[in-house]
Amino acid sequence: MSNEQEFLPFPKGFATTAIHHSQEADQWDSMAIVPPLVTSTTFKQYGPAKPKQYEYGRSGNPTRNILEQVLANLDNAKYGLTFASGLATHSTLLGLFNNGDHVICGDDVYGGTGRLFRQVATKFGLDVSFVDFTNLAVVKNSIKSNTKLIWVETPTNPLMKIVDIKAAANLGKDNNIIVVVDNTFLTPYLQRPIDLGADIVIYSLSKYMNGHSDVIMGALTTSNEELYEKLKFLQNAMGGIPSPFDCYLVNRGLKTLAIRMQQHQKNGLAVAKFLEQHPKVEKVLYPGLKSHPQYDVFRKQTSGHSGTFSFYLKGVLKDAETFLNALNVFAIAESLGGYESLAELPSVMTHASVPPEHRAAIGITDNLIRLSVGIEDVEDLIADLEQAFSKID
Repeated sequence: MSNEQEFLPFPKGFATTAIHHSQEADQWDSMAIVPPLVTSTTFKQYGPAKPKQYEYGRSGNPTRNILEQVLANLDNAKYGLTFASGLATHSTLLGLFNNGDHVICGDDVYGGTGRLFRQVATKFGLDVSFVDFTNLAVVKNSIKSNTKLIWVETPTNPLMKIVDIKAAANLGKDNNIIVVVDNTFLTPYLQRPIDLGADIVIYSLSKYMNGHSDVIMGALTTSNEELYEKLKFLQNAMGGIPSPFDCYLVNRGLKTLAIRMQQHQKNGLAVAKFLEQHPKVEKVLYPGLKSHPQYDVFRKQTSGHSGTFSFYLKGVLKDAETFLNALNVFAIAESLGGYESLAELPSVMTHASVPPEHRAAIGITDNLIRLSVGIEDVEDLIADLEQAFSKID
């Protein structure tokens, strides 16, 4: 599929960077085309406190270092850091702040993010406000004298709301507030928040970036040297690092990210259009469709959408369960962004930890289904959905 004209063009040189940046074969004695996997936890030094480059695996590792450099380059950032999971990335970021600091977070974010803020961060004295980021006037009015962090997720999970990244970044700059953007759903191939003014970009690498549903890992990128030095210290001090083997796998996954995202986008759009005209579907939440309420913002800051989106089924919990249980190609599972197609019910799965009253207020109902459309033959995916719909009375 060619990228539709109303979206930003795909980034030039992206696939070449993913394949070659920091991975030239002549830097290894072996001249290996594939970067070596270094599993050593410690490194010989020339003398006491005289390392060649690396000292201890928590503080630095050659395989991890390659991945962090590649991730930074793909994001048009200067620095990258990786962590044991997306939530380990979140936790390390929170280490930047002090008791009494205020955080503004979107009201519709990944369930684990909300749980971390509500049930953990508040225990350590952080004040957290959850607001609707589609109305930045509300965000602006939520700023306090002690606000230190604006946490943006766009598209949001699972309601696919779109936040104007540039406007949010300007709001942060005007008030000396750090702006973080979770770019997991789109990856730097489709959206580049650093270019739009974000201070820090975060990822669950477990999703599209790795793309094979076999690694749990997170990352952040930034071009702010002061923030990078603080976060690198926290990476070492807090210890939430990934294993060298997982870094090797993510680096391997990045080699096909561009071509995978093109196919996810092609399949996702076809499935979204199919669902939008289906009589048993109430509403489709797909940012790449003109029916989406923030479509104009979305098209100005992205190169299109991925394969993850949600829709409201006409019916109740029983109907949603019947539909999901009837799927054959789509698997009922949490997570997203792998080559395989998944389907889930956020209200009882990924967002079950969100307080029921909050779920009800923002629209995470028992008939809201989230799909992660994979890279299978799209005709088979549509046929699978159609036969599942036919099981609903």
